[in-house]
Amino acid sequence: MSEPTYSCPALFISAPASGHGKTTITAALARLYRRQGKRVTVFKTGPDFLDPMVLEQASGQPVANLDLWMAGQDHVRRQVALAAAQSDVLLVEGVMGLYDGEPSSADLAQLLGIPVVAVINARGMGQTIGALAQGLLAYRPELKFAGVLANGVASPRHAQMLRQGLQHARPSVPLLSGLQRDLQFALPERHLGLVAAPEIADLDARLDAVAERMSATSLANLPASVDFGTPPEERSFLRLLEGKTIAVARDLAFSFIYTANLDLLQQMGATLAFFSPLADQALPPCDAVWLPGGYPELYLQTLQDAQRTQSSLREHAAAGKPLYAECGGMLFLLETIIGMDGASGRMCGVLPGQAAVQPRLQGLGYQTLSLKLPGAVGEHLRCHTFHYSRAVVGAEFMARGERLFDSSEGEVVYRRQQITASYLHAWFRSAPRTVAALFGGAAA
Repeated sequence: MSEPTYSCPALFISAPASGHGKTTITAALARLYRRQGKRVTVFKTGPDFLDPMVLEQASGQPVANLDLWMAGQDHVRRQVALAAAQSDVLLVEGVMGLYDGEPSSADLAQLLGIPVVAVINARGMGQTIGALAQGLLAYRPELKFAGVLANGVASPRHAQMLRQGLQHARPSVPLLSGLQRDLQFALPERHLGLVAAPEIADLDARLDAVAERMSATSLANLPASVDFGTPPEERSFLRLLEGKTIAVARDLAFSFIYTANLDLLQQMGATLAFFSPLADQALPPCDAVWLPGGYPELYLQTLQDAQRTQSSLREHAAAGKPLYAECGGMLFLLETIIGMDGASGRMCGVLPGQAAVQPRLQGLGYQTLSLKLPGAVGEHLRCHTFHYSRAVVGAEFMARGERLFDSSEGEVVYRRQQITASYLHAWFRSAPRTVAALFGGAAA
C-alpha cells in the first residue's frame, strides 16, 4: 500500500481586524468548492465555538479548532496533515486581525506554510487599500500571500479604484475578488459572536448566493497545493477514565464544546452519553456529568420548565457524583439567571447564587489553571474565558486562573463536594490527569 500524501490545495483567510468578513468569505469558499464536488476541510483559528458551526454547514464536514497556545504545534500540525491526506482543499479561517495575539494567525499561517488571503472591507475606501495591503505584506515578509479579497464593493468603478491601489503597492498585490455590497450577506450576531448556525433559517440560501457570486472569480479555481510534511506522532494518554460513563449536555443552550475534548475523554476510556436540557431529558445512567458553555440566558423559560433535567442533576449532585460545569453550564447550576432584558429564570439550584447578563463584556482571554486534585498535581490546564454575565456563587473558592498577558486576577473556580464550576473553557489535552480527576477517574 502506498504512503498517504500529506499535501493539499490550501488557503488561509485572514483580515486586518475583526468585522471584515472572514467567516462570510471562508464559508462562501467552502460552499463554492463543495458545489464543485470537492471534499472541503475547514479549520478555525483560536478558541471559537460559533464560527465553526457556520463553517461546518458550509463545508458539510466537521470543523476543528487550531490553537497554538492551547494545543501546541505538534497537535496542530498533525490535525492539518491528516486532513490534507483525505481532502481536496483545505481552508483555515484566522482570528481577529492577521497579527493580533500571541500567538497570532500569522504565526499559524507561517508554521503551516499556507498562503494568506487578506479579506478587506472596502466600504468607504478606494486606492488606500493598496497601502493597507502593502503594510500587511511588509510587516512579515516571510509570510506567503495569495492576494486581497475586497468585501463591500459598491460598483465596477469602485472595484477599478481598488485594483489601481493594489497595483501601486510594492510589491503589487492581486485583487482575487470583489464582493459587491448588494450581494454581500451579513451573518447575524449577538453577544459572544455570531448567532449559532442552526438558528439561521436561511443560512444555506445565503451561502449558496455568495458562493454563486464568487464562482465567476479566480477563486473558483483551486489554490496551489501545500506540502504539510509527515504528521507528528499522536500523543498517548493513560486510560484513566476506563469504565466511566460521562453524560454531556449538548443542544443550542449548551453547544460550546471542542471536538478535541470529546475525543480525549474517549481516548482515556470514557463512554459519552449526550442529553438535552432544552428537551427536558433526564440524565442518562452515568458516573459523571459535563455541562459545557453556551447560551442558557437565551432559553430561560424553557430551562426553567425543564424539571426532569433539573431534578436529575440535583439527584446526581446529592449522590456525590462528579459534575464539571463550564461558563453557561455553571450558570445553569445556579438558582437564578437574569437575562439582558431583565427577565429571569429559575435554574437547578445545585449551587447557591445567581448570574446576571451585563451589557458589556465581563471576561476575555487565555488563562492557565492548576487544581490540587488527586493525581493532578503539577499539571497546568490551559483555558479560555469569554462571557458577558456576572455571577455570585455560594461555593468554596478552589482556585483562580492565571491570566496569560494580564496581572489582574483570573476567573474563580468553585468547588462543592464533587462539583467543580467556573467561567473557564478548558482544553482537556493540556492536562489529562486533571481532567480525569474532575470526572472521577483513576489517579495517575
